[in-house]
Amino acid sequence: MTGFTAARLIVLSALVFLAGVVDALAGGGGLITLPAYLAAGLNPALLLGTNKLSSALGTIASAGRYLHRLRFPLRPFVPLLVCAMLGSGLGAWLALSLDPAFIRYLLLAALPLVAIAVLTRHEFGKEDHSAELDAATLRERSCAISAAVGAYDGFFGPGTGTFFALALARWCRHDLLSATGRAKLLNLATNFAALAVFLYSGRLSLALGLAMAAASAAGHWLGAHLGLRHSERVIRPAVALVCAGLFIKILRDALAR
Repeated sequence: MTGFTAARLIVLSALVFLAGVVDALAGGGGLITLPAYLAAGLNPALLLGTNKLSSALGTIASAGRYLHRLRFPLRPFVPLLVCAMLGSGLGAWLALSLDPAFIRYLLLAALPLVAIAVLTRHEFGKEDHSAELDAATLRERSCAISAAVGAYDGFFGPGTGTFFALALARWCRHDLLSATGRAKLLNLATNFAALAVFLYSGRLSLALGLAMAAASAAGHWLGAHLGLRHSERVIRPAVALVCAGLFIKILRDALAR
């Protein structure tokens, strides 16, 4: 972590913690951490891998809490995890050929999409209607969502948890809290699949990623606690507010270059 002052690490830790809270509530933590790592001075070539390391370890905390509380059956969930990991591994492999200079522009494109998706959540997700779908249809839809969003996570990542939860609530008819819990497990799988690719390629800062993992885990634990206690009241607005602020900041930075 040469070149990172104590002050920078403290600020970065606070932002990674905040990202963990947001990510556990509704996904989209990467919308905070990616700009934060860039602002702290991390080499853009190491950005995606370092972020994956801290977020993967942090997601364990929120996924564990949701799984313990919601207790949905894991055996039917295995094909979804496999599809998510395969998609994420493929996406990460494609990301290795990406010019790091384009990451800022990808952030500008992703932020409005995530904000719009979150703001339209009021239309669905209040009750669980997944039992209305037959088992084969539910499995096919869930696997398709897992593979597609997993590929996005491996390739880029911001808003993955949000996209998982949105898709599971809209097309698989889960309620929002249940969809968010499932999204955390899928996001955990995609994080580790992509992380394996970045580790193999050496495209990450191992020391910085491990140092930020503790802050990420603490944020995920608190976010899952809030989500399970207050559900819809805190899950819905969390990402929309973050997206708006970050979009303005990144656009201003891009125009200033």
